[in-house]
Amino acid sequence: PGPEPSSSEPPSKLALPFSQPPCPQEPVENELGAPPRTLGIEVQGAEVSRATFTLTHEDHTLGNAVRYLLAKNPQVSFVGYSVPHPSEPKMNIRVQTTGVQASDVLLDSLLTLYKVADHIDNTFVDALATFKFKAQGPPNKR
Repeated sequence: PGPEPSSSEPPSKLALPFSQPPCPQEPVENELGAPPRTLGIEVQGAEVSRATFTLTHEDHTLGNAVRYLLAKNPQVSFVGYSVPHPSEPKMNIRVQTTGVQASDVLLDSLLTLYKVADHIDNTFVDALATFKFKAQGPPNKR
């Protein structure tokens, strides 16, 4: 398999509104009070099982985590990511699958990553509450 022939069609855009989380909870503002962002994705490639996705305003933090989850998926035959230049706010993810749609596999991995991050957040909040409760000590009896 050589390089894909270039298509005369412009890359398609897929916007995933993560401002509305897939989990049943209210979206929260970040520490600075800004509303949650949407993740912009550009898809390049005409074949459904192979595509390059460009994620805007993302870097190695998301790239490496998504690459790891995609690599663990048995339906993925190849995955790689790159950040073209540190001053460009974009990241490219290349996905090749064994026949299923590459966009579905990417979306699955993004949702799995969201659930993992949500679980870590909930576990941390619970542990912090337990720690604070234990730090108060036993109630004073008079």
